[in-house]
Amino acid sequence: MYGDSLSAAYGIALDQGWVALLGKRLAAEGHDYSVVNASISGEITSGGLTRLPEALERYRPAILILELGANDGLRGLPLAQMKANLDAMIREAQRAGARVLLVGIRMPPNYGPEYTERFAATFADLARARRVALVPFLLEGFAAREELFQGDRMHPSAEAQPLMLENVWRPLAPLLGKKPRAR
Repeated sequence: MYGDSLSAAYGIALDQGWVALLGKRLAAEGHDYSVVNASISGEITSGGLTRLPEALERYRPAILILELGANDGLRGLPLAQMKANLDAMIREAQRAGARVLLVGIRMPPNYGPEYTERFAATFADLARARRVALVPFLLEGFAAREELFQGDRMHPSAEAQPLMLENVWRPLAPLLGKKPRAR
């Protein structure tokens, strides 16, 4: 897992975050994967690109779940730069032999319809161009439910983490391969 605060369990116990829940679900369903959470709160795509080669070398992932871009958007960084950074990370992970799941995020409406539409389209465009699996919106189904967010209204609460896991699980499951047979 390679992301920002949304995946780093910001503001909640690490074992309550959706990435920790993913590890538990994989084990419970008999999948032989170890989950490494290499997410950093506040990370932008340029920082992620800089540290990716070392992470790929160190962990040698079979699957890279890439959830970056939210902080680029919140800082108003150029979308072309964000897209180029994400594209480079996808290509680098693929060259290293990893299957990639790209996780999209959306910007709040106060950024204006043109920016928010272009921002959201960036993830779908990249997934299509690079032929990678896509979670269109990590917070799908609960983004408007204030009770599922911490006081900052940006970071999901512990109660929202299983919902985030479900949003990731649907496109991740086909990348996992067949489940082992029960013995």
